Amino acid sequence: MGCCSSSFLSETHPEKDHKKTHQQQPPRNPSGSAVLDPATGVPSFCEFSFSDLKTATNNFSSDNIVSESGEKAPNLVYKGRLQNRRWIAVKKFTKMAWPDPKQFAEEAWGVGKLRHKKLANLIGYCCDGDERLLVAEYMPNDTLAKHLFHWENQTIEWAMRLRVALYIAEALDYCSSEGRPLYHDLNAYRVLFDEDGDPRLSCFGLMKNSRDGKSYSTNLAYTPPEYLRNGRVTPESVIYSFGTVLLDLLSGKHIPPSRAIDMIRGKNIILLMDSHLEGNFSTEEATLVVGLASQCLQYEPRERPSTKDLVTTLAPLQTKPDVPSYVMLGISKHEEAPATPQRPLSPMGEACSRMDLTAIHQILVMTHYKDDEGTNELSFQEWTQQMRDMLESRKRGDFAFRDKDFKTAIDCYSQFIDVGTMVSPTVFARRSLCYLLCDQPDAALRDAMQAQCVYPDWPTAFYMQSVALAKLDMHNDAADMLNEAAALEEKKQRGGKGS
Repeated sequence: MGCCSSSFLSETHPEKDHKKTHQQQPPRNPSGSAVLDPATGVPSFCEFSFSDLKTATNNFSSDNIVSESGEKAPNLVYKGRLQNRRWIAVKKFTKMAWPDPKQFAEEAWGVGKLRHKKLANLIGYCCDGDERLLVAEYMPNDTLAKHLFHWENQTIEWAMRLRVALYIAEALDYCSSEGRPLYHDLNAYRVLFDEDGDPRLSCFGLMKNSRDGKSYSTNLAYTPPEYLRNGRVTPESVIYSFGTVLLDLLSGKHIPPSRAIDMIRGKNIILLMDSHLEGNFSTEEATLVVGLASQCLQYEPRERPSTKDLVTTLAPLQTKPDVPSYVMLGISKHEEAPATPQRPLSPMGEACSRMDLTAIHQILVMTHYKDDEGTNELSFQEWTQQMRDMLESRKRGDFAFRDKDFKTAIDCYSQFIDVGTMVSPTVFARRSLCYLLCDQPDAALRDAMQAQCVYPDWPTAFYMQSVALAKLDMHNDAADMLNEAAALEEKKQRGGKGS
């Protein structure tokens, strides 16, 4: 169910120079939602309040923990849902992990400016009191570790393993090209699968777990040798860790690099390969990947390949470019089309299910303000000149709305809303449609939520949310909202309060 939303954030364009970040902070996000960047389809980076994230994660419920180690993890990761129904991953740091809020914000902003389809992108952060949290896109199909080490129905086929290697190499190469070459504790748990089954690199590894904390939490047997000497992560250390991920993909097991190197030197490549592949792999391709892993695991950092070398080696090995990842993983694809509503729909419901904005406009014009009855009780003293001016703004908006001058209608309705003396769910619904017709679905969703806040059981508010969600490609959520609206209409027909 949609929730009340007071305002939406604006898009930010962080500076590349970290020294300038304290002068221009990302916008706060009081609405608990996020505006999509039209260029990438990813929400723009912003600052969340702690209450936003508390609500999104059901008060940081243990049921929402998605960290691989559960509640034993040093920094827990929770699944959450924003008011616009977008799923998020929230990493909650231990108390005082980052004592300086400015430093934490600058680090987060540096990561937040990155946007790539091979990353699980960082969309926000929170610095409330001692609380430090990161907010990222949520990846619903588990980690590489789960699919490689703890699979239930089928292991990952060879072609998909090669795709994982390439996608992660491309993500690292992109980060390096954007001035963020350091990745902390790269391992199979940092590789996530999105709704389409495509592998993504978690953005959380682009920041340390604390200001002064260790960059590697895994067993020392998997740690780059130079890190053991000086405790510093370098771009070459990241390549070493990528080599350990290649070993995971080859063997299907998390084996120490030293043991793998001994097997490679002994030319026991077949022994290294995952037996669950049952020989269904190209020996030539496997030999190339083993060779690349061996280069990544060189003791001397300067002898390891660059991220561009990784991509150059792995790109020609992609043998099934047209086969979707979810097919190779053996999982169901994210449902694209909205389900058929279980209840009969009114003309408004039918128009919304078809996303027929012209029909919705006609219905809202004909309905006029009959659904606003009872939402305002004004005293005689409130009929001031300001009130008359406000009603005049609404009247001008109504004329513009009727004449399909939607930009003017937005301006006039905004003047009415900004005064705040009188609230009208119909005005929010009308402005919501105007935003949809002006290709601003985020703003349309906000207004539909506001209409629901004013009139919680109004089907039109839910119908408008369903259209906005569908425009945002959140089709399952749109179908749910359509069903909720239909249920409210059914309740009205049985004598309950509705529109």
